[in-house]
Amino acid sequence: MSGSYRAPCGPVRQLYGDCHILVVSKPAGLLSVPGRGPEKADCLQARIGEQFPGARAVHRLDMETSGLIVLARTARAHRRLSMAFAGRGVHKVYVARVAGHVPDPAGEIDLPLAADWPHRPRQKVDPATGKPSRTRFERLCAGRNESRLELSPVTGRTHQLRVHLAAIGHPILGDSLYGEAESRNAAPRLQLHACALGFAHPEHGAALHFTEPAAF
Repeated sequence: MSGSYRAPCGPVRQLYGDCHILVVSKPAGLLSVPGRGPEKADCLQARIGEQFPGARAVHRLDMETSGLIVLARTARAHRRLSMAFAGRGVHKVYVARVAGHVPDPAGEIDLPLAADWPHRPRQKVDPATGKPSRTRFERLCAGRNESRLELSPVTGRTHQLRVHLAAIGHPILGDSLYGEAESRNAAPRLQLHACALGFAHPEHGAALHFTEPAAF
């Protein structure tokens, strides 16, 4: 999660639901799951649980990141989807606005990441002890001062997209943790959105694919 709390930018929107799973779009500024302390009890999982008791988030987005999340309504669905995420059987795509002109039309960032313990919750590039971390990107458009990228994380480390882009000199606009002052103040919120999610249904195996365009 990023630094200071911000009120959610909009409502939770449901894209799909059955007796096994729910797919929803989380607004920026809302936690995915409860944090520590009563002030962090409000979250996507709690709000969904009011209508669908027992629904549990299978994965998370940073508080300041908007976009698609899948929740499981049964223990078996949660277990099977968790295994799919761990086994890289889930297709995830993000869109981001980043600082500067990205010259390459496509590429891959391969930099190991580790927790920056003295500065938690920050993460850092650490060649010595970091875990392998890979992010593929495709440039959608680029100007002199900013670019729009499509991002596909191969691995799923904490803050991976944010750290990787900052490490190559193109921090995500509005990033209060990893951006410099200019890029940090260039947008009212983190310009990162989970725009596509694909996976096999945990009960009957049918291929599911969902998209949600970014609001920026």
